[in-house]
Formats: sequence, C-alpha cells, structure tokens
Amino acid sequence: MATTKAVLEPQNSQMVRMISYSSSPLADDKDEDMSALSAFRTMEEEIKKKKMEVSMKVQAQLGRVEEETKRLAEIREELEGLSDPMRKEVAFVRKRIDLVNRELRPLGQSCLKKEKEYKEALEAFTEKNKEKAQLVTKLMEMVSESERVRMKKLEELSKNIDSLH
Repeated sequence: MATTKAVLEPQNSQMVRMISYSSSPLADDKDEDMSALSAFRTMEEEIKKKKMEVSMKVQAQLGRVEEETKRLAEIREELEGLSDPMRKEVAFVRKRIDLVNRELRPLGQSCLKKEKEYKEALEAFTEKNKEKAQLVTKLMEMVSESERVRMKKLEELSKNIDSLH
C-alpha cells in the first residue's frame, strides 16, 4: 500500500495542482484580460487626451497664423494704398516730361534754325551796313570833291569875269 500511496500522492498533488491551476489560470486570465482591457482603455483615454491637446494646440496655432495673415494683408493694403497715389503722380509727371520733351525737340531745332538764319541775316545786314557806310563815305568824298571842283571852276569863272572888266 505504500507504493500505491506513493503513486497516488503524486497523482493527487498533480490533480490538486491541475485544479488549482485550472481554477487559478481562468481567474488569472480574466484578471489579466480585465487589466489588459483596463490598460488598453487607459491608453486609449491618454491617446484621446493627447490628441485633443495636440488638436487644440494646432487650432491655436492656426488661429494665430490666420490673425498674422490678416495683419500682413492689412499692412500690404496700407503699403499699396500709400504707394498708389505716388505712382499715379509720378506717372503723370513722367508723361508730362515726355510730352514736353517731344515738344522741345522741334522747338529746339526751330530755334537753332532761326538762330542760324538770324546769324546769317545779321551777317548780311552787317555786311550791307558796311557797304552802305563805305558808299556814304565815297559819296561824301565825291560830293566834297565835286563841290571843290565846282568852287574852283566858279573861282576861275569869277576871275575870268573880273579880268574882263
């Protein structure tokens, strides 16, 4: 009997172990499943929280970016508003300058032409004036000479008349 008992005891202990293992692993599996499920849910909650935090940060950044974009657009509009009147005035003045330049060219050419004509006319006038002066001088000399010759003739005639008497 001792051998039977020795054989039965290890079998009983195995059975007890099996029973304890079989009852314990099921409970442990359920506990493990529950704790794994709980851990999974906890992780899901943390992921959701992180996702919400990141989403809120992104929304905040997008809000700031939109505000900055609006401010930059306003600044651009102000700059364009400031430069537009100046551009229009500058363009107007440039057009006027071009127009005046176009008018000046023919006037300048006309002026040069008339200046040349004036110089030629002045030169011709001066030349004719000199010629006139020379002719007047010659005329005066001729008139003087003629008067002298006539006076001489008159004196001779007067002497001839006096000698006749």
